Amino acid sequence: MNRRGVIEHVRKQEWTAIAIDLAIVVVGVFIGMQVSNWNAEREANQKGAVFSERLKADLREEAWYYQLQIQYNRDVLANAERAVAALSGKSAESNEALLVSAYRATQYKQKARRRATYDELVSTGTLGLIKSQTLRNTALQVYNFPTLDNIAREGMQSRYREAFRMSLPNDVQRALNKNCGDRFVEPGDYKGLDNLIDYPCRTGLPEAVIDEAVMALRANSSLVPLLRLRVADIETRLFDLTGNNRNIMQGLQAIAREKP
Repeated sequence: MNRRGVIEHVRKQEWTAIAIDLAIVVVGVFIGMQVSNWNAEREANQKGAVFSERLKADLREEAWYYQLQIQYNRDVLANAERAVAALSGKSAESNEALLVSAYRATQYKQKARRRATYDELVSTGTLGLIKSQTLRNTALQVYNFPTLDNIAREGMQSRYREAFRMSLPNDVQRALNKNCGDRFVEPGDYKGLDNLIDYPCRTGLPEAVIDEAVMALRANSSLVPLLRLRVADIETRLFDLTGNNRNIMQGLQAIAREKP
């Protein structure tokens, strides 16, 4: 019933017809609003499902990166401890093994974080589209968790790394990097983490060059104290990853176990 019809009924004081007309209008408006709400809800659910799958994919890679940092830094820590023990006379290592351990103690690992979906949700104010509270909370924790970035930054800015690099000729450092440096591993490859840095290697350097390099390391009196600091810093960050923030690690592991 259109407006003209309602006015005509009012003029004729046809109250029953007026009531029917108004009821039709109210019901029509109600149905229209319900249909609009249903459509909006369906669209929101569809968007939420798409964003949820995208966020899970991002977090699966974050889970792998989290594990990479744990395993990689455990290997760096083991090399740092071997190097400090050898340099301080508490263990006997060949000069080549000492040189390799001392070099690997300088290493750190860093990659671009996979956070595009989370950043889009936050910037558009649509994080609520993610229906799973567990998924939402895990994302909030992971992308606001500084330890992953801190452990890479501290490795890059390590005073021990700086002292080591200042102690040795560049050609020795190039040989160490080429023959004993990090191996490439594809994101998501968990098996590749086992041999990322702590694998058997030979420097390819002449024995005399190795001996001279180790002599230079031993002559640097600041190296052992800085190595001890490096050990302490790595241990602290590993405890952050596996102890203080175990819930984040477990949340990521649960998402990683889900089938895509």
